[in-house]
Amino acid sequence: MPNSEKPLHPLAEVFGFPTENQKKEAKRYRGNKLCPFNNKVPSCTKDKANDPLGVCSVYHNKDVVITCPVRFRENWLIVEDAARFFFGERASWTSLTEVKLTDKNGKAAGNIDIVLVQYNDRGKVLDFGSIEIQAVYITGNIRKPFEHFSKNVTCANFDWQGKPNYPKPDFLSSSRKRLIPQMLYKGSILKAWGKKQAVVLQKCFFETLPKLPLIDSNEAEVAWLLYDLEKNTEAGKFDLALQDTIFTQFTPAMERVTTPEPGDFDQFVEVLQEKLDEKLDGHPPDNQTILDESLQ
Repeated sequence: MPNSEKPLHPLAEVFGFPTENQKKEAKRYRGNKLCPFNNKVPSCTKDKANDPLGVCSVYHNKDVVITCPVRFRENWLIVEDAARFFFGERASWTSLTEVKLTDKNGKAAGNIDIVLVQYNDRGKVLDFGSIEIQAVYITGNIRKPFEHFSKNVTCANFDWQGKPNYPKPDFLSSSRKRLIPQMLYKGSILKAWGKKQAVVLQKCFFETLPKLPLIDSNEAEVAWLLYDLEKNTEAGKFDLALQDTIFTQFTPAMERVTTPEPGDFDQFVEVLQEKLDEKLDGHPPDNQTILDESLQ
């Protein structure tokens, strides 16, 4: 959600509310360190349960970027949107969180964030689908500005510009180190079972990924559910809203995101030549030419 002015500090939401919100409800959540987004317990547990890092999202340029996966659970919109992809418009279903997944040898493949289960009138499982949620990692130090604000909650527009280790989103690490490995391992098992998958991301994060080969929704194995935070001025908060849904097959999408586009070959040779020239100009080469014994 673009803002009219570039913020002076990185904190967009703290314990569910923008820092400038000084209403009674916002103060209650901050004072009690509560999470308004359906965490597994009422309190925020991010980073440390006894000293939670209650930052839900950060400002980056003029955008608000979600940095906590629980933030996507607002009003459980994500399960409703995923269920529509998994089961259609009319089905009885429920959600199960943190479901352990194992491979053929019983080795843990990780926990599935949310599994939606379709069942009949006797409570028997008819179908299921998985939801993978990925927020964005942060580089730099987000705890210091968070602690500064926590001690000065009435100073919403404090200036943090120019501070060392100023925090910012790390989209590349979020995809390469977390999202893609999780999808490859857990997703490959679900793919083998013939089960649909939904991936919940913020739209700005998805736009940093390579362009995926698209497919019709009725043939899709994966739905990429893309959300953003929209400013609700009247309520003094941000609202999660679905922006787009991208449909793909599992294997072509994974091949695309795991296959790097090669850089310029000639440029790489130039780098090698420069390094070789430096080495030869400075001192003789370390390696000796191997001579044919017949010539000795």
